[in-house]
Amino acid sequence: MAPRQVTLREWAGFMTMVLGMFMAILDIQIVSSSLSEIQAGLSASADEISWVQTSYLIAEVIMIPFSGFLSRLLSTRVLFSISCAGFTLMSLACAFSSSLGGMVVFRAAQGFIGGAMIPTVFSTSFLLFPLEKRPMVGVVMGLVATMAPTLGPTLGGWLTQHYSWHWLFLINVIPGMFVTVMVWKFVHVDHHDYSLLKGFDWLGLFFMALFLGSLEYVAEEGPRYEWLDDPTILTLAVVMTVAGGLFFWRVLVAKNPVVQLHAFEDRNFAFGCIYSFILGIGLYGSVYLMPLFLAQVRGLNSLQIGEIMVVTGAFQFLSAPLAGVLSKHMDLRLMMACGFGLFSFGLWENGQLTADSDFWELFYPQALRGGALMLCFIPINTLSLGCLPPDKLKNASGLYNLMRNLGGAIGLAAINTLVLHQAALHYNRLGEQFNLARPVVQGMVEQLSARFDAMGQIAPDGMAMKMLAQLLKRETLVLTYGDCLIVMAGVFLFGLITMPMIHKPRQAGAGEGH
Repeated sequence: MAPRQVTLREWAGFMTMVLGMFMAILDIQIVSSSLSEIQAGLSASADEISWVQTSYLIAEVIMIPFSGFLSRLLSTRVLFSISCAGFTLMSLACAFSSSLGGMVVFRAAQGFIGGAMIPTVFSTSFLLFPLEKRPMVGVVMGLVATMAPTLGPTLGGWLTQHYSWHWLFLINVIPGMFVTVMVWKFVHVDHHDYSLLKGFDWLGLFFMALFLGSLEYVAEEGPRYEWLDDPTILTLAVVMTVAGGLFFWRVLVAKNPVVQLHAFEDRNFAFGCIYSFILGIGLYGSVYLMPLFLAQVRGLNSLQIGEIMVVTGAFQFLSAPLAGVLSKHMDLRLMMACGFGLFSFGLWENGQLTADSDFWELFYPQALRGGALMLCFIPINTLSLGCLPPDKLKNASGLYNLMRNLGGAIGLAAINTLVLHQAALHYNRLGEQFNLARPVVQGMVEQLSARFDAMGQIAPDGMAMKMLAQLLKRETLVLTYGDCLIVMAGVFLFGLITMPMIHKPRQAGAGEGH
């Protein structure tokens, strides 16, 4: 039997869904390089302004697993249209916020409502397209899902520098309206099922929201406040543990649970979620660490950082056609092994940082990571979701995407904790080498002091000591960020070692028989 042909209307509807997913993922990181400007605009403190990003992440991570139920209840078309319209409206509200409280509320609403767009696109790709079309569709989704976090800080910095921070949100308005209308008109892949409301586990939904919200907050804020030494972190860690236990209990006993875990009975899906988690660590962790190094060590501004970081995105784009071809002719397990191996090696090479590392020193490892991302994402996506039956697909898509986001959140928490630990370790060790009792250090201070004195500087000895302290701090940061990148390389190496556990996928899929 010949596979069903996807019409031009269906292609148009799906591609606008992909654009909506791009907007939702982009908004996770688009504010990260402009928080200081938003802080000034809202008269917020340095500690408070982080909630502009944290509130979005907490709300989004709650919606992603819930979206599987909602898409079955309302249909993909209705849920995505509501999600995109609400996301657009909340973006407009964020742009016109005049207080921190209002901004945090609107950002949380933006993340919660818009969060449904991400997993819905993944499930639609398998419901709509036959097997031979999926490699091309996987390339498109892979580019969007991996490039959006990479481009977010760069685009955000450019908009803020050339216009104002308000445009971080206003940029969503016209595309959001367009996507909403197009999806409503052209996407028809399933039907609503209001009978799901009968016996719905509202208590399970409450426990899930408490569990995931607390988990995200603890992961985001824990490193900053010394983890369980902070009363708020300790309280929410207890809430997370209790709510998590109650949530999983409800999943097992409820007649119609908010999230179904049956998909984890499929070995490939279970391992695919682990690899999605690891990919989240690498994707969000590298985008987080490299700008920190370039700003704090190299002293570059957001545009200069963007010019260096764009290498990763460029090679993602260039490698996409190759990844699409390979996914048709190569064992997906071997393809994913190549991707994880190259990404691990790219992180290792990135970890060999020096205080003089600049564009060309960072070009090669960033190019490796960019090319490897597509080799990772397409096989993971297909191995995880491609062989599930349609009745499990929507729920499984939410869990799969949740794991990538949790990988990013928990990975960043681990990175920040490692940064604090390694910075203290390297500072103490280097401090021993910078001891003034050493003749070499004394000679360096005398030379610097003589130079400042010749320049007519006041207190040249003090200026020399200040420069020495800055040098100590700089070298501490170089070693610390290098350590973090090497640890991330080890995480990808672990994923590579476990790949023999995956079954070769059957050549069947959810979209067959659509």
